Amino acid sequence: MAQRIPQEVIEEVRQRTNIVDVVGQYVQLKKSGKNHMGLCPFHEERSPSFSVAEDKQIFHCFGCGKGGTVFNFLQEIEGISFPESVRRVAELEQIPVNYEWSNSEDVGNQENSQHHRELMALHKKAADLYHHVLMNTRIGEPALDYLLSRGLTPEIIETFKIGFAPQKRDFLSQVFQNEQVASNLFNESGLFIQRDNGDYLDRFYQRIIFPINDHQGNVIAFSGRLLKTEDFSGKDMPKYLNSPETTLFNKRDTLFNFDKARKEIRKENTVFLFEGFMDVIAAWQAGITNGVASMGTSLTNEQIRHLERVAKELVICYDGDSAGTEATNRAIHLLSDHSRFQLSIVNIPEKLDPDDYLRKYGAESFRELAMHGRETVFGFKMHYHKLSRNMNNEKEQLDYVHQLLNELVLVQSPLERDRYMNQIAQEFQLSIHSLEEQFSQLKGEQRAAHRKERHQQQQSSDEEWGMPFQQEDVAPSFENKAAFSRVEKAERTLLYRLMNEQGTRNFIQQQNDFNFAHVEYQELYLLLDSYMSIHNDFSIADFLDFLKEERLKRLAIDISYLVISEESSEREINDVVQVIASSTIEDQITEKKIRQQEARRLGNKQLEEELAIEIINLARQLNKNRTMIQ
Repeated sequence: MAQRIPQEVIEEVRQRTNIVDVVGQYVQLKKSGKNHMGLCPFHEERSPSFSVAEDKQIFHCFGCGKGGTVFNFLQEIEGISFPESVRRVAELEQIPVNYEWSNSEDVGNQENSQHHRELMALHKKAADLYHHVLMNTRIGEPALDYLLSRGLTPEIIETFKIGFAPQKRDFLSQVFQNEQVASNLFNESGLFIQRDNGDYLDRFYQRIIFPINDHQGNVIAFSGRLLKTEDFSGKDMPKYLNSPETTLFNKRDTLFNFDKARKEIRKENTVFLFEGFMDVIAAWQAGITNGVASMGTSLTNEQIRHLERVAKELVICYDGDSAGTEATNRAIHLLSDHSRFQLSIVNIPEKLDPDDYLRKYGAESFRELAMHGRETVFGFKMHYHKLSRNMNNEKEQLDYVHQLLNELVLVQSPLERDRYMNQIAQEFQLSIHSLEEQFSQLKGEQRAAHRKERHQQQQSSDEEWGMPFQQEDVAPSFENKAAFSRVEKAERTLLYRLMNEQGTRNFIQQQNDFNFAHVEYQELYLLLDSYMSIHNDFSIADFLDFLKEERLKRLAIDISYLVISEESSEREINDVVQVIASSTIEDQITEKKIRQQEARRLGNKQLEEELAIEIINLARQLNKNRTMIQ
């Protein structure tokens, strides 16, 4: 039978951990009052609604409602079990925990988790084997010589665990078959191709191997670069070959080197976006360790969300050739439309890629270019729109200027607009007045187009819901909570006091007949009472781990975030208790009136009269309560 994780282990790890430090490794947080705010990592949003309360050691998203402790955060963001999250927090914060445990989840979850770990172990084993072949065997010498000739050092090869898959098609499959790896893992790993006769061949052969890690640093896939030699031409084989998508690997969600770069990205608040793995690795060797690359495809919204959580500025550093320039333009459009990044571009001279530039001019020159040679988006556009035009033709010059003014409409900074307007005027001998007039006209056309688009979207929304759209129906921000009834406000206030004040807990315990009006609040109160019977002090983070049901955890988090005066008064507690008690009496009166009507229908006069007396007495009690709180 599985063993539960000891409570003292949970408490030790939590008490020695600051949730802000852990969450801050995944979300870019900014101090706001006594809490920290950021973009929620669990749903797409443009305005921060994700709060981390350092004093309470909990997080809460006012948008999607997710919340909990540091352990719950890691459970959600990494998809791991509660015991695994405790272990993970201990590892992140370098807290030694000398205790072995296993989780007590249901068998199905255990099997899924075990299967996931087995696939992870398979990839790690493959990465270790490929790396060993490269660094320690004669078969790997040509690949190692090639990498060293490209300027990579043994240290950088070790850092990225680069390896080599030999030409032998059953190298890896034989190793795993000898270790009696289950056949279903062969099929699901993406590392092999199965023949019609059932035999397995290695997917990667005669390739330099780059391990691809998830955001936690676990190997989940590989990318192999073909190594041509005198006795192996590799004719008709692709230069690069990636793992297929598996249960571990989703290329839309994965960024090469994000696991290693994330800390530096957060520190610098800047991320460099490269096209290729070798560019990332070469930049790392040159001292730029906050670089990532997408998985051989265009940047995806999922990848953008990961980067947005840890950086404010994104620097596009693609190849300097025409294909790289087109890719840069596409990336600018995607990032401008779907992110909040401050964008800049590094234009690599001589149509080189970053890796080639580095090898030609050295690390210092590349660092200088990357750090101090960046251009604005508009600066890039000025260069880009010239590429497809004959700039000696007067008409094409005017078309170019018109195109630039359209781009300038998107520039927010007045200083930047003024600078570029003057540059355009000087280059084409145009008056600033005529450019400003044309710019104002384009700006007006843009506003009109936006108004029309909003109107069409509004009409579409009205038709979808079948009702006229009212502006007041839209919640202006996450801070505007759903309206609560007078009774619920009283219940939430009382529970907040019960969580934070021993005196209020003592008072309520003395009210023998007291109950909350709503079932969920009564449940939370009873669990709070049970929790306090075994704890000297209340901790919302500890209480959340004590609660089992997600709905009650969310309710407790929501209540803990209430903005209420520091200390209660006797009058306040009496008032909220009477409001709740009155609600209970009202429910009783309603129930007895229904029973009275039924007794009248059946002709049971005695029961009808008895109920009438009970209703009168309850009404008197209700009036008394209302008088007390007026």
